[in-house]
Amino acid sequence: MPFVKVGSLAALPPGSVMEALVGEGTYAICNAGGEIHALDGICPHAGGPLGQGALHGTTLVCPWHAWEYDCRSGANEMDDGLILDKVQVKIEGDDILIEVP
Repeated sequence: MPFVKVGSLAALPPGSVMEALVGEGTYAICNAGGEIHALDGICPHAGGPLGQGALHGTTLVCPWHAWEYDCRSGANEMDDGLILDKVQVKIEGDDILIEVP
């Protein structure tokens, strides 16, 4: 599977999240204390855009109904059986790349 550039480290400071659209996929790219994580960007609750939400520490918060996920594992904070798909991340210089199907 190819890696695709979705942004730059300079545009994603620690404590922030961004949305990346690649083909048919939507991804949430999180910078949790300097560690970059990428997850499926659609909240399974009601389809909210997670990449437009907020990041509090390592907790990604959906902007529609405040459902919370650990950006490191994808696990929902209230139901650890509900897990967002994680996406492999690679950093090359200032570029953030994710592996897409």
